[in-house]
Amino acid sequence: MTSDDTFAFIIHPISPKADVSRKWPLVGKVLTEGQINFFSRFFPPVYISEITGIRSVATGRELRGWFIACPFTPATMLKLPVETVYRKIVACGGMADRLGARLLGLGAYTSVVGDGGVTIAERLEMPVTNGDSYTVYMAVEAVREAARRMRIPLDQATAAVVGATGTIGSVCAEILAGDVAELVLVGRRQDAVDAVRERCEGQRAHVTAGCDVSAIYNADLVLTVTSQVSAVIEPEHLKPGAIVCDVARPRDVSVRVAQVRDDVLVIEGGMVEVPGPVNFNFNFGFPPGKSYACMAETMALALEGRYEDYSVGKHIDRARVEEIGAMASRHGFKLSGFRSFERAVTDETIEHVRERAQRRLAGC
Repeated sequence: MTSDDTFAFIIHPISPKADVSRKWPLVGKVLTEGQINFFSRFFPPVYISEITGIRSVATGRELRGWFIACPFTPATMLKLPVETVYRKIVACGGMADRLGARLLGLGAYTSVVGDGGVTIAERLEMPVTNGDSYTVYMAVEAVREAARRMRIPLDQATAAVVGATGTIGSVCAEILAGDVAELVLVGRRQDAVDAVRERCEGQRAHVTAGCDVSAIYNADLVLTVTSQVSAVIEPEHLKPGAIVCDVARPRDVSVRVAQVRDDVLVIEGGMVEVPGPVNFNFNFGFPPGKSYACMAETMALALEGRYEDYSVGKHIDRARVEEIGAMASRHGFKLSGFRSFERAVTDETIEHVRERAQRRLAGC
């Protein structure tokens, strides 16, 4: 293993009390969410853990990595001046550099704040990726696999993309337009969502676009990826038997859906299996050896020796999505099951959802 085979990945608290408790149980127990949001403004970057055991199945190349925490919550990032947030993320990059990282991945809200990593890349000497390209790739793969397991024929299905004007949502929409019969796009501005609709037309799907999330009710498949800090999809928005792939962090799907709708399947993007005997040395809510797609993009680039700015900014090239998908697959990254509200989605779970949906549609 050479000294170049290194990376760092920035995480941050999303559910303040729960996430802070993962590192400091007493602090998470004693402080309120409001206090954590306030005091986190003054925290420096936090070293979380060293990541070991990532190994390419194609080349045998191994990596070392590190988790570094930006102490800001999503609510804090929205309230503070963007320049203040940039400085904190750049400080995380400084810590990564001192640790010996040669590539920096931006996780969760640090990947979308401001200009999607462009300014961070300009201010750091090390290359940066926000992980969006592989996030798109794995989100679409997850939707396809969930449809297969729920016995929903893709070419006859209605799909919806919520957050369709965003960096990830727009490319997901373009790809899904080639898979499904009907595609419903939902965004915040009609002119912007119409522009995405035009890019999606001419493939298999008949495409409609609007700003009302209620339009997703007839969708068999929903992919949601907004930049909201609170839930946008509630139980009444989903028909029985629907699949929802929630790629957003914080989640777009209300916890109420899990509580009252046992006839819909909610999955949290695609969980990625990392090649090699990986040890993250930190519990970020996934089973051992599994990661988010944005994390996996950073790892795959390092295994490939692509120490360069990769996914930055607010536009993703579809060719780049396909490239990182092929690259990651070659090194051994792959879709590895589903999670829903930090619990495994089992075959039994899926069968239960199907049965409940059929009974509800039959009026039982």
